[in-house]
Amino acid sequence: MGLSDYTVETAVAVSDLERARDFYERALGLKPGEVEEQGSRYPCGGGTGIFVYLSPDNAGSATATVAGWLVDDLDATMADLASRGVEFERYDMPGIKTDANGVFDAGNFRAAWFKDPDGNTFAVSQRSAAGQAIR
Repeated sequence: MGLSDYTVETAVAVSDLERARDFYERALGLKPGEVEEQGSRYPCGGGTGIFVYLSPDNAGSATATVAGWLVDDLDATMADLASRGVEFERYDMPGIKTDANGVFDAGNFRAAWFKDPDGNTFAVSQRSAAGQAIR
């Protein structure tokens, strides 16, 4: 069996586990699965998930998006997250320019990005009828 036959989970380093748990649970609405002394697992759809673990030296050091959710309704998801205090990033650079709400429209998908308290970047994206989302 190859890796494509197994579920995958992203691992996210944080500097303060209690602050991170508050963000992932309250702001993002994730429900903890396994809770360990040094981390928490948050199951997501299709057997995927996020493992948030304490690693102050590595927290927020990734410069790219660490994970993304493919959602059915980007606008509704953003409104829900914003109602719980999530702020969306604004980009104006070659290849990515977001609108005033923080949405990038590539034609075949739309996406928005936000950061956790350590600066780890996440995406939410929605495919168009003819396209596939790219995170």
